[in-house]
Amino acid sequence: MKSLFLFVKYSLSIALFLFMVLPAFAQDGAGLYQKNCAQCHGADLNGGNATSLVDGIWQFGAENSYVTRNIKFGIPHLGMPSYEKTLSDNEIRSIVSYIRESENNAGAQKPPTPEELETMDYDIHVETFADGLEIPWAIDFLDNNTALITERPGKLRIVKNGVLQPEPVKNTPEVLHEGQGGLLDVAIDPEYDKNSWVYLAYSHVLPESGGQRPPAMTRLERGKIVDNTWTDAEVIFEAPHETYRTTRHHYGCRIVFDPLGYLYFAIGERGTAEHAQDITRPNGKVHRIHKDGSVPKDNPFYNEKNSIKSLYSFGNRNIQGMAIHPATGELWATEHGPMGGDELNLIKSGKNYGWPVITYGLNYNGTVITEETHKEGMEQPILYWKPSIAVCGLDFYRGDAFEKWKNRLLVGALKYEEVRLLQIEDERVVHEQVILKGAGRVRDVSTGPDGAIYVVLNNPGKVVRLAPKPN
Repeated sequence: MKSLFLFVKYSLSIALFLFMVLPAFAQDGAGLYQKNCAQCHGADLNGGNATSLVDGIWQFGAENSYVTRNIKFGIPHLGMPSYEKTLSDNEIRSIVSYIRESENNAGAQKPPTPEELETMDYDIHVETFADGLEIPWAIDFLDNNTALITERPGKLRIVKNGVLQPEPVKNTPEVLHEGQGGLLDVAIDPEYDKNSWVYLAYSHVLPESGGQRPPAMTRLERGKIVDNTWTDAEVIFEAPHETYRTTRHHYGCRIVFDPLGYLYFAIGERGTAEHAQDITRPNGKVHRIHKDGSVPKDNPFYNEKNSIKSLYSFGNRNIQGMAIHPATGELWATEHGPMGGDELNLIKSGKNYGWPVITYGLNYNGTVITEETHKEGMEQPILYWKPSIAVCGLDFYRGDAFEKWKNRLLVGALKYEEVRLLQIEDERVVHEQVILKGAGRVRDVSTGPDGAIYVVLNNPGKVVRLAPKPN
């Protein structure tokens, strides 16, 4: 009875706080908004020199954390100043609270997914390929008529002849769905028609011991799908258990195969930045193995004492986009920076990509990680994005439907809700354009067997298909 009384008392206290404090917070925000923001975004928040804040469209991140950072640190390339030196964190939060209250009062809603897009080269038709998904993470294709989609909470879904099957694949591996973890990538063996192997990457947790938070790490498994059931499962990568981490973010992970049949995957540094420079740790690295999980003896650190034998590169913060160039067979990757400093890298054997010794980004609170952006023995990115667009999902376009885009790089962005198209020549990005924006957080992007571009979205949880608009 006492516990019930305390619960009611606590709940009433929270309600009273929300009732009395938050409106005052927004009220203060109204004055601060008029003083600092109205000149560009309009006194009524409906836009002026800058965009409306009450139309449901957020070009540079819709979440409160993104809006807060944009006010604090600005968007320099668009001329939006930073308010870090003129507004306190509480004042910025009060402005955000006022904006959110104004949004609600205006009945602002996010626009629906566009049905048509116009790019420099093509008019594009957009259609929903699969809808009603729960945090979809990746897509790959078994054949011309069958796709596999992972849902982060732990389900593997099948789309057959354009129809999302109601039942997920049974008996898939148990995953730790907490924080950024869960069922992550899915990849189809290049020789699937001969061997039927499907590969999964997911966050694997060790058994709880002594009431402590159990540690976890990215693990890879392959299996076959027979009668909608995961069978013949084989774990092909599992890190030493003493290297597992209790953090719940930065798992990586993508799986790709090069023309020689090697399998590459990435593990994020799991929130422990210094591990990215330590070759005795699996996190903060790109790995290379054979498809059966055995390790190539010519891996760059294979003969190093106490090293993780599968390591291919190191100094990588959190890679969530990987792709093999169709013409060169080279491995490219997009990597989440901290605040600023998202990177596009050409991954080469044994190279050090610098994290956290060099970076173009800052900590999320604006403090300096390092003053250095260059250092001897550490690779420079081919391209970096500052501010961060939150890169995620990567593919070289390999189809025939968009002939002009052959071998161009499709880059997904979570924060900016974009798909960007990059033209690369001689290991340089010579052109970049946005071909999709505002449909949702782009988790994955892939060329389908029909030559269409498939985009996996979070919020809403769906997959859309982009194809040239019929003449």
